[in-house]
Amino acid sequence: MAYQNFIPTVWAEAINRELEKEFVFAENCNRKYEGEVKQLGDSVRILGVGKPTITRTTDKNIILSDPETVEDTSITMPVKQIALFNYKIDDIDKRQAVGGVMEALSKETSQGLADEMDKYIADFAKASDAIKHSANAVEITTSNVLTELDKCLRMLYERNVRQNSKITITVSPRFYMILKQAYAALDTDNSKILENGQVGKYGNVIIKMSNNIATASNGAEDKIMIRTDNAVAFVNPMTHTEAYRPEKGFSDAVKGFVLFDAKIVRPKEMIVLNAKYTA
Repeated sequence: MAYQNFIPTVWAEAINRELEKEFVFAENCNRKYEGEVKQLGDSVRILGVGKPTITRTTDKNIILSDPETVEDTSITMPVKQIALFNYKIDDIDKRQAVGGVMEALSKETSQGLADEMDKYIADFAKASDAIKHSANAVEITTSNVLTELDKCLRMLYERNVRQNSKITITVSPRFYMILKQAYAALDTDNSKILENGQVGKYGNVIIKMSNNIATASNGAEDKIMIRTDNAVAFVNPMTHTEAYRPEKGFSDAVKGFVLFDAKIVRPKEMIVLNAKYTA
């Protein structure tokens, strides 16, 4: 059998390693719930509580009122998204013997899977519970781009996001070119440039660039996402690969899938800037 030496576990691990390098949106998510998911259809219960009321007094004879019930803000996230791949390879054993071919296929597969998962998260910018920077799209130019980003950051800080929180702004190529022209110091942190889409920093805020930015139906507006790493929960608990011999042909093939899902869990920690541009 031509694919007798194919080791799916090794290939799945290779894809997983490459996925971590390729993620742009998914990298900046809360991923601590992945270990709780075992199979398709499982749900993750993300526990959360509201803030207790703090009172102040100058009376040394303190008399407490009845204890309050702190609001339960828990959220359930079902895990039901599957991204698939299935393609032919002339002879898997032969391809594995030729150095670099299977590694290249694994990398290309990982890039495609990462793009699919990133698009899913990027589309949260269209969600009804996503907080908008303004009611209408703002035309972005070199003269106002920094001011509009500052407005978004101020909205986060006013919603009790701490200034030392890790905040990421993921922009489209056209937004990035305007930002780069307006902010000469954007690329000062050269040690991190091009890692998971990172192209620079604006103050203490990470700037990333991606082609997977959500857009308006007419394609004329980019929905730029500004968020903390806690705004979106993401799980990618399973990667499966296997080799097989299709009946209608004489070549081997590889098929597989990744199981994943994501959810906005802290909407106050994400702002969406609807950006439009001059022609």
